[in-house]
Amino acid sequence: MNSVVVLPVVLPLAGAAVSLLAWRSVRLQQVIAVVLVAVSLALTVLLLLEAWRDGPVAVTLGGWPGSFGITLVADTLAALLLAISLLTILAVLVFAIGQPRADKGAFYFHPLYLVLTGGVSAVFLTSDLFNLFVAIEIMLSASYVLITIGGGKAQVRSGMTYVVINLLASTLLVTAVALIYAATGSLNMADVAERLTVLDPTLVSALGALLLVALGIKAAIFPLFFWLPDAYPTAPVAVTAVFAGLLTKVGVYAIIRTQTLMFPSDGVSTLLMWFAGLTMVVGVLGAIAQDDMKRILSFHIVSQIGYMLFGLSLFSVAGISAAVLFVTHQIPVKAALFLVNGLVEERRGTAALHRLGGLLRRAPLTAGLFGLAALSLAGIPPTSGFVGKLALVQAGLSAEAWTITGISLGVSVLTLLSMTKIWAGAFWGKEPEDDEVTDRRPPRTMTLAAGGLVAVTVAIAIGAQPLWELSVHAAEGLLDPAAYRAVMGR
Repeated sequence: MNSVVVLPVVLPLAGAAVSLLAWRSVRLQQVIAVVLVAVSLALTVLLLLEAWRDGPVAVTLGGWPGSFGITLVADTLAALLLAISLLTILAVLVFAIGQPRADKGAFYFHPLYLVLTGGVSAVFLTSDLFNLFVAIEIMLSASYVLITIGGGKAQVRSGMTYVVINLLASTLLVTAVALIYAATGSLNMADVAERLTVLDPTLVSALGALLLVALGIKAAIFPLFFWLPDAYPTAPVAVTAVFAGLLTKVGVYAIIRTQTLMFPSDGVSTLLMWFAGLTMVVGVLGAIAQDDMKRILSFHIVSQIGYMLFGLSLFSVAGISAAVLFVTHQIPVKAALFLVNGLVEERRGTAALHRLGGLLRRAPLTAGLFGLAALSLAGIPPTSGFVGKLALVQAGLSAEAWTITGISLGVSVLTLLSMTKIWAGAFWGKEPEDDEVTDRRPPRTMTLAAGGLVAVTVAIAIGAQPLWELSVHAAEGLLDPAAYRAVMGR
């Protein structure tokens, strides 16, 4: 089973090379991509079951000791989030295959998509800081091209902002990694965690803060989120959906992993709690002020990151378990909302609310999919969002974090208000009388993919109990990482 850990990383990257060689046949590229992502998903589920039952599964490449070589580790947290990520990646891939393509760069979409998939897998499975940086860069390198595919001036301009900001964040990240290595003499996270305990607390705090800022830009936390609302809405729908579901969540995962393992707090982190509250509030207020579906949903990416930081800031089993469960719910629901936005754009040629209306009658299935996903985002019972937010509220009340808990409830109400704004503008009311508004029926494959992701959010709500148990198991491993260290000989 140990050797299986490397396959979710190697298969997509190898598949990208094969897919590029098959550039003359987009259909063959599609088959390669779907098969390899599906196989990677199946293997990750096996790793999740193994990690839950017997503890973390690890493999050290090349036979080098864990403190020197590249070690990949699948514990419950990594395997759970990777499994739900690959499921989302597969659904978005099916959506992209069904989407009519007008751009001439379609032949390189699938190789880039597989490179992105390999990078995401490597981020979740790596156990040392330098390879975390490398994995993030693999993922981002593919995203730099994907975000500008088939774009005009506005898309390229926003894409350049995305590239520049992420290059700045990457520079900060590699600087933080270099300084941590200089201070501890190791990049293995288990080694670093032990060696930091004997260093000057001021130095440790400075290193932790620098790493948090670098990863915070990638996770789009307040006040480092400014690049996201302008960059994501201009990208192709499938690209935006996978970015919305995964890229910021990868940043959150890296924050959770590094903060709990290397920079743990003895109690509630007031600093992280402030960041969490401000991220929630600024994101949701930005969403309410928009008049375009994509921009509303893009601001909600920011807002929902605050809930994840809320759970982490408690530094308790209950808080981190709730954060893990919330991330598990957010990955598919956020991607699903953007796919539904894609169905609306395909039908009407626009996502501007003032040019929409009456889609409930024209496209009741699309309206139903949006309604389910929107209610889940707002946390209305009995959806998956309600389960995650209830766990966060309970953890906050247990920690007597009254202010942040109240903010989270208030932001949920405002989230529902902004979802109601989309419903009233796009699905309710009269149809626009503009002669330029189109009414094309989206291909069934696109609807099937969007419906599949919405079904995943429903399944999360139905299977909340086992997912909660997995989340608790993951949180216990983060706060007491003895088993994680043991698989690397620490």
